[in-house]
Amino acid sequence: MDIRSYRPEDRAGVIRLWEEDDPNPSLWNKATDILDSKESYQPGLLFVAADGDTIVGTTMAGYDGRRGWIYSVVVTPSHRRKGIASKLLALAEKSLASLGCTKLNLQVRDGNVGAVKLYESLGYSIEPRVSMGKRLGD
Repeated sequence: MDIRSYRPEDRAGVIRLWEEDDPNPSLWNKATDILDSKESYQPGLLFVAADGDTIVGTTMAGYDGRRGWIYSVVVTPSHRRKGIASKLLALAEKSLASLGCTKLNLQVRDGNVGAVKLYESLGYSIEPRVSMGKRLGD
């Protein structure tokens, strides 16, 4: 298993993985659009897990100069529970720390108990917050 930074030649595999993970994305969550944006802004904070030539996991992070964010962790079902998500997160955390990041945030969709358990096992804790959002330009 190769856990590393994203490379342009990973594009098709990343899109395939994301589309399989979210087969009915909302208009603002199209895999190609998300990847296009990430390739143009902080591409060094996108990480992949490759099993041979197949992309089997990704995590995407961001940093605003104050806080870091984990935006998504995706591992194909056939490769889950093998430590891939943990390794991807560790690489993202190390990369963010090297940029000076001292606080990391993430959000989990309501009801995703498995993700909450994973993050808690890695030292994350639930913080009392209200998450709010607003779509711009729609």
